[in-house]
Amino acid sequence: MSTDNTGVTAETVKKIARLSRLHVEPDRLAHLADEMNGLLAWIEQLGEVDVQGVEPMTSAVEMDAPLREDVITDGNVRDKVLYNAPKSEAGYFVVPRSVE
Repeated sequence: MSTDNTGVTAETVKKIARLSRLHVEPDRLAHLADEMNGLLAWIEQLGEVDVQGVEPMTSAVEMDAPLREDVITDGNVRDKVLYNAPKSEAGYFVVPRSVE
């Protein structure tokens, strides 16, 4: 078992597994605790990185969003759209009522 009082213990892994409704064999608890402590240590290292002045980004690859002119390319075809509708009224689809 992990003896680090500040990290994840086998008992903590057991509680997490129970809350997650996962079955973990008792002989795997200590190993999983060590793995989780390793992950948490790695996350703590990320907190030490100086990101002052670094712009946030949504992707690791810089790209421009494709832009197009904002014009209507299709329209005034309401009658064609409603032609195959089982029922329409005043230019709208009519659907069965689902909530009484």
